[in-house]
Amino acid sequence: MIKKEKKAKAEKISQAVVYVSLKEGVLDPQGLTIKRALEDLGYKGINEVRSGKFYEITLDASSLQNGKKLVAEISNKLLANPVIETFEIKGLR
Repeated sequence: MIKKEKKAKAEKISQAVVYVSLKEGVLDPQGLTIKRALEDLGYKGINEVRSGKFYEITLDASSLQNGKKLVAEISNKLLANPVIETFEIKGLR
């Protein structure tokens, strides 16, 4: 009897963008420095500058839901410091 090999479920390539920023109320020295530099360059009306970072992640996921779960786990464990930062996942497709 010949065993039939099960075809692995095709993995879909997904891409996500993760935005990481400081939580409201956390001092942002980099943002303050940029704001002062903008004012020194003559830009008026700048009330606040908040700095942050973003990551583009390309991954293999069997479904959109699995991809979102994986990116959220990665963001929570590594990309953002949950004490002072928050993250937002966009563009997972």
